[in-house]
Amino acid sequence: MEKRTVLWYMTFWGFAINYMFRMNINIAIVSMIKHSISQNNVTVVQYECLRHTESLTSNITLAQISLADQNENKFEWNEYQQNSILGAFFALHVIMQLPGGILAQRYGTKTVFGISNGVAAILSFAVPASAKFNYKALVVVRAVQGLIAGGAWPSMHTMTANWIPPHERSRFVSAYLGSSIGTAVTYIMCGYLIASFGWESVFYVSGGLGLLWFICWILLVYDTPAKHPTISIRERTYIENCIGKTIQTRSKPLPIPWKSLLLSKALMVNLVTQTGGIWGLFTLAAQAPSYFNFVLGLNIKQTGLWSGMPHIIRWAFSFGFSTICDRLVKSKRMSMTNVRKIATVFCNILQGLFIMGLCYSGCNSVVAVIMLFSATAVNGAISSGALASVVDIAPNYAGVIQGIIGTVSTSSGFISPIIVGYLTLNQQTLSQWCKVFNLSGAICICTGLIYIFFGTSDIQKWNTYNDPVVDEKELKSIVKKSNSSYSVDT
Repeated sequence: MEKRTVLWYMTFWGFAINYMFRMNINIAIVSMIKHSISQNNVTVVQYECLRHTESLTSNITLAQISLADQNENKFEWNEYQQNSILGAFFALHVIMQLPGGILAQRYGTKTVFGISNGVAAILSFAVPASAKFNYKALVVVRAVQGLIAGGAWPSMHTMTANWIPPHERSRFVSAYLGSSIGTAVTYIMCGYLIASFGWESVFYVSGGLGLLWFICWILLVYDTPAKHPTISIRERTYIENCIGKTIQTRSKPLPIPWKSLLLSKALMVNLVTQTGGIWGLFTLAAQAPSYFNFVLGLNIKQTGLWSGMPHIIRWAFSFGFSTICDRLVKSKRMSMTNVRKIATVFCNILQGLFIMGLCYSGCNSVVAVIMLFSATAVNGAISSGALASVVDIAPNYAGVIQGIIGTVSTSSGFISPIIVGYLTLNQQTLSQWCKVFNLSGAICICTGLIYIFFGTSDIQKWNTYNDPVVDEKELKSIVKKSNSSYSVDT
């Protein structure tokens, strides 16, 4: 098996694990809290939407559950406290976005990505105890976990730039959407774990899986083809010839052209576009379990299943779509920039329209599930859109750029729950959730249109460090060559 194929699998499961830590609280919290009032020795849970097995009492759907199910492990947290917990992971997550890219450039992705997931796995074991102590303690643990895990995403772009030929990048970046499988597995697995063993098991199993991945990562992954002890000469030569001089190697790390980065139009457009798409995705991923359970009235197993399955479809869509995009680029039927723009139509604009469609599904759980599936699936095109474009425009500084973008884009992970908490505080109604979906949909659509009009995948001049030992004409030829599509066959 080729080593970059091994890298694809390890990257895929690495992002799956990373998202498992992000998302496990979203479904666990459904069973951690008491959304109920007590009447005559039974607990009465209020839903706006009528379930098939329930009847109307005073125009409100009531589900009666024995008080025996309400034990000391249930917490009376209001919507504000719940969303503080949901958003805590991202409160400090943004801090490590830029350092993650810089550290990967200096110390290598193997170290940064590995430590990010490994330490987050260890902290997962502390979640149950902190929740039982105080909800603020849980917020702190989740915030620290998010801080440590924050370096993972930007660090991977550095390894992608070092290992993956340009015409294979869309397909390789689909490995980043192992995050979707991680989310799906988390929701589905955790629904059954909670039903069988209680919500605490979610965090113990997540931590164990994270440590298992960490061991495999340390043993199998290396930062560059040149450092890999068992790579074939044929594969190493192929990779190095395809990448060519777009990646500069020096005894010391390349100096970062901060002024050019921060004033780059291409970078700013990527930042806005990724932020919009992530806002929609994070809103759906974080809030779908609560919406299905407390508004539509689905049980915990159904909630886990229907919240998780869309993310499997997202990854499948990403892989298929990225394969088509790579073929279009390799065959020169379409420019890299136009491929990225088509992808953005799917991952931002169509996603926004489907999110808005949730607003009009009402109490029809079938339509709601279809809209959620569709909105989540089309977001998978991000692997061929703005996310991949970061490596296109400046492979030498891809990790740093993604760090800058991630600092802003992942802030939606804690801003969105705050807004949702404000809109739904003591108002778990369809009309209030409609406001949530319309806002998220509008953000996705507007940011997608910005990339359509202003986005580019042309390599930027400041990507090439003006080393005095390199002739200026050679530098210009490097930029010109790297802006063309590669069509090297193995």
